[in-house]
Amino acid sequence: MFTIGDFARHGRVSVRMLRHYDATGLLRPAHVDPATGYRYYAAAQLTRLNRVIALKDLGFTLQQVQDIVEEKVATEELRGMLRLRRAELETAMTAAALRLVQVEARLRAIESEGHMPTNDVVIKSVPAVRVAELTATAASFEPEDIGPVIGPLYDELFQLLATAGITPTGPGVAYYEDAPEGDGRIRVHAAVQVSAAVQVSTPLQDSAFQVLDLPPLAQAATIVHRGSMDSVLPTAQTLARWIDGNGYQSAGYPREINLECPDNRDDWVTELQAPVTRA
Repeated sequence: MFTIGDFARHGRVSVRMLRHYDATGLLRPAHVDPATGYRYYAAAQLTRLNRVIALKDLGFTLQQVQDIVEEKVATEELRGMLRLRRAELETAMTAAALRLVQVEARLRAIESEGHMPTNDVVIKSVPAVRVAELTATAASFEPEDIGPVIGPLYDELFQLLATAGITPTGPGVAYYEDAPEGDGRIRVHAAVQVSAAVQVSTPLQDSAFQVLDLPPLAQAATIVHRGSMDSVLPTAQTLARWIDGNGYQSAGYPREINLECPDNRDDWVTELQAPVTRA
């Protein structure tokens, strides 16, 4: 048998943790010396310790851990709990990775202040275009709120178009507007160009997607972004600085024209079209 210190070293845990597990009944010592009160553990108890630590690291409460290791939870219920926890962890990892991308984008924007070339900004008119679109609402215009909304919208849109036998004839066009609620939420439009022959939906039609004519932009300040839209911030802010520094003012959210969208998002090519007027 091992003293509590030796058992803690073999289990790669702290003595304090073992005392806490003893107090809560999660892992009792195999023997307690009645004269000294010293705790002693058997090597076989490492198995239970490993299960307790693994379940705790998965985010289960100590009571849930105790129920599991004492087999108070049915096998099928345990599988369901583990699957749910796995999904929660995967979601958290995805969110953390996205936050890291946004932090890096902010850092690049700070580092590039005053250094990114603005001679790639072009003022041009944008003609009207017929698009098929799906819409949804995002909590804000922050990338971490837009990304999880617009991606699934495009996936669903292309599936619906394929089912309807409609082939896109041009690039995707993402555009945005303030939601009617006026609380900072954003109406997200995931659109793609379609043939002018495709019938325009009427407000009375109850279709899964809408076909409409996106109005022209008399003047748009445009710039091309290369890379994932998660890293668009430095490009978007370069465009904003150009607009402010050249006698223009913004007249709405920029449109995003998906010129190239290969599987590797880092190879995407997107044109930002910011509607402007003379200041």
